[in-house]
Amino acid sequence: MTWNPKPFKDRGVLITGAGRGIGQAAAEKFAAAGASLFLCDVDAESLAETQALLGEATEVGVIARDLTQLDAPQAIVQAALSQFERIDVVVNNAGYIWNGAMHRHSEAQWQAMLDIHATVPFRLLQAFANWMIPTARAELEASGAATPRKVVNISSVSGTQGSATQVAYATGKAAVVGLTKTLAKEWGRYNVQVNAVAFGHIETRLTQAFETSPPSIEHAGQAYKVGLSNQQIEHLRRTVPLGRPGHVDEAAGAILLMALPEANYITGEVLTCSGGA
Repeated sequence: MTWNPKPFKDRGVLITGAGRGIGQAAAEKFAAAGASLFLCDVDAESLAETQALLGEATEVGVIARDLTQLDAPQAIVQAALSQFERIDVVVNNAGYIWNGAMHRHSEAQWQAMLDIHATVPFRLLQAFANWMIPTARAELEASGAATPRKVVNISSVSGTQGSATQVAYATGKAAVVGLTKTLAKEWGRYNVQVNAVAFGHIETRLTQAFETSPPSIEHAGQAYKVGLSNQQIEHLRRTVPLGRPGHVDEAAGAILLMALPEANYITGEVLTCSGGA
């Protein structure tokens, strides 16, 4: 069997949260593998940076939207279909963290984490289903086989193992696992492989190191504390068999892995990408 260096040629790939970090690295990976990309992010400026990074060799469509808006998932799927007339891979990557101990979690904090990590992937995949199901049925009727399509949902070891100070985030990421395994059972008949990647410590702005006070990021006018203390990072380094955090390029490689044609008989699985932790 020979390796195809462009396995996603003539394939459309939709990636959310593509403006920074893992999403941006995933866009680079899929572009190098020949994909046509439709990228979404809440931050128009960072999305433009990703588009510029990809250059003109790759066909790219972008849309800056807040995915938590009720009509955004349908609008994004429709925009991708209008440009490429097909979606072969959906990568549900958009997300952020809002940490705090259980007894300090507010209702708004709880709901925000569930909205972005559980409700948004549900709505986006429901919008995708509105096109995918009739398309797959037509393919089955015409040739007896539907085109293989992929969904790669992004979870976290916080969702599979739990994590102190992340009760809402961990719950949202655990919901991703349930969504993944359920859709794998529902969509197998349409030849859609649905898997998740659960990340451990990957170096992004959400896990940046700090000495005394955690840094903040802004989302929708609200400041959210992020990062890991130097003590937390040292603990992670001691407990990770590979002895270091992962790079975004390595995280993106795990996403690409689950979307390759070689993974056509893998569905309903959660791939842990954590350096062995």
